[in-house]
Amino acid sequence: MPKASFLPSQTESQPDPAAVVGAHDLPEGMPLPKVPPMARDGERRTAAEEARTIVAGTTSGSLATLSEDGTPWASLVTFGTLEDGSPVLCLSHLAEHARNLEKNQQASLMVADPTHTGDALEGGRVTLAGRVVRSDESPNEKSARDAHLEAVPSASMYADFNDFTFWILEIARVRWVGGYGRMDSASGEDYAAAEPDLVQPQVPDAIAHLNADHPDALLLMAQAFSDHDESTAAHCTSADRYGLDLALETPQGKQATRINFTERIDQPNGLRAATVDLARRARQAVAQPLGR
Repeated sequence: MPKASFLPSQTESQPDPAAVVGAHDLPEGMPLPKVPPMARDGERRTAAEEARTIVAGTTSGSLATLSEDGTPWASLVTFGTLEDGSPVLCLSHLAEHARNLEKNQQASLMVADPTHTGDALEGGRVTLAGRVVRSDESPNEKSARDAHLEAVPSASMYADFNDFTFWILEIARVRWVGGYGRMDSASGEDYAAAEPDLVQPQVPDAIAHLNADHPDALLLMAQAFSDHDESTAAHCTSADRYGLDLALETPQGKQATRINFTERIDQPNGLRAATVDLARRARQAVAQPLGR
């Protein structure tokens, strides 16, 4: 995303606050890190949307199957997805995981957020659990093949070999983890009905640009639309189709808040326009506080 075009340019910068810290399942005896209290919380992605977004953003994950003796067996696999988000695998019968599925169709697929950097446990990931069926036993046989080859073009070199078969993971249960202290579950039905967040591919560049070039606009958003109008600095920590998450510096210390867009973004390139609108309304609100 071009840096100069995201928000109207500014010449004055402000220091970034420290990142928000969270904790979950720390070893016994280890002190908990200080977690900034949340201010008002607005609409955000559901666990099903989070899961669909992570799965839509990559083509690889860890498949867990059960060996004949009951031993859990994890393997790196590639996948495409059907319209309802069901992963489609192309597996060789020479591989242990495929032989496992022939005997026991129970399996799960763990997929990590491909955009996350830094501490792995602070990143998003999702586990999809259910039953894996051969595509030739499903009415979706052709669409399954097409979905996998579209996502993994290199699979066309071996997909027609006699020992390879397409498999579909029919999802019954979903567990999403968004980092320390952020997690939720969803049903297979909720997952299938949800939609991936189309703006997600823009998010890393957008966050970097907002923090580097527009801290003044982020600060105005916090002052206008959160319970922390005394904030002295703001730093964007995440973004999605519904809004922005900000870490704030205030006289009371570090805080965190959620600032929502006027409407949900339903276009892949809609993040810039929604953020520009948010900045414009923030300037108006701060200039006319009685109209807030």
